[in-house]
Amino acid sequence: MANLEVPKELKTEAKAHDMYLHPIDKDTYELFFGPQHMATENFSIILKMDGNRIERAIVNPGFLHRGFEKLAEQRPYFTNIALLLRICVPESDVPENIYSMAVDEIVGWEVPERAQWIRTVVLEMARMSAWMFWIMGFGNEIGLYTAGQWAAAYRERFMRLFEELTGGRVYHIYTVPGGVRRDIPGDKWLRQLRDTVEYLKGKMKDFDEILFDNYITFERTEGVGVMDKRFALKHAVTGPNLRATGVPYDVRKDDPYLFYPELEFEVPVLKEGDSLARVLVRRYEMEQDLYILEQLLDMGPPSGPYMVKDARLKALPRFKPPKGDAYAHVESTKGDFGAYVVSDGTHKPYRVHVRGPSQSHGVTVLEELLKGARLADVPVILKTLDNCPPDIDR
Repeated sequence: MANLEVPKELKTEAKAHDMYLHPIDKDTYELFFGPQHMATENFSIILKMDGNRIERAIVNPGFLHRGFEKLAEQRPYFTNIALLLRICVPESDVPENIYSMAVDEIVGWEVPERAQWIRTVVLEMARMSAWMFWIMGFGNEIGLYTAGQWAAAYRERFMRLFEELTGGRVYHIYTVPGGVRRDIPGDKWLRQLRDTVEYLKGKMKDFDEILFDNYITFERTEGVGVMDKRFALKHAVTGPNLRATGVPYDVRKDDPYLFYPELEFEVPVLKEGDSLARVLVRRYEMEQDLYILEQLLDMGPPSGPYMVKDARLKALPRFKPPKGDAYAHVESTKGDFGAYVVSDGTHKPYRVHVRGPSQSHGVTVLEELLKGARLADVPVILKTLDNCPPDIDR
């Protein structure tokens, strides 16, 4: 049998791979954390452990592998709504909006006021639904299961409203370029939404008692996963994670869109930068989002159409915007979420790129914060960063 010589470059690559995945001394061991829904979702972390302490963490995404951006470049503009919303399942209305807003800008459409009002309401409903989903996960991770069960029940109220408005519970396919797909069902739906807002306002004290003011929450989160302002800005941290380090940046205030310039609300900020600060910032933001929904309902929907009137829309699905490009972004519960769309004048986008917050939060930031942490801190740090795995795999 011939003596086959392994090329030098392959030897080097194999050695590097071995060091990446396997312990290099007898005092350390390797632990695979996830994937497991809902603990890590479709996502796992390879932990190099020394006893109960983490020496090194290597994120291991790729379980979804959907390639949303390239798929979007092979489909007509309006068809992409049903695809891109899957980039962040708990808050699927965000990808719909950023993509639609970018296409609106390329075409030069002035979206009707009624459609802008509806879009704003939908985004704030999506935020509240996403907050309940986050409480479900975080409460379960620290053993406060009652809070998670309550949150699941309260989220159901928003899902029913979404179903009546859009026809879908989780994926809505509702916000489209030019406006929204259908008008609000009527005054009854608005009354139901107001009742839901009032109901949630009354339940926040219960959440405080069982979760946010609970000594277990403080014991598990205070001083855990700390990052300062400088680290956060260097690693492109946004959203509640950034505001928990003392930076008062919120897209709704700093680059306002839709109806947000007409709304009054505060941007909660804390300076500690640890898991507890990230938890409490989210708690305060829930209160502000309910206040925003109250203001929108007090305004009421403006009169007029819910979709632009343009003869080119009759050509669907072969609608062709002019050549151009645009970037649009919104404030999601995960952070600054944006979409860059390039049109070459055909019925399919030339380029679609999504700038999601989880690419930084769920990879570089997570790996850094896990260094030196205890094994029990892993789910706490992971949940207080609040990632969307499909956003990493997009």
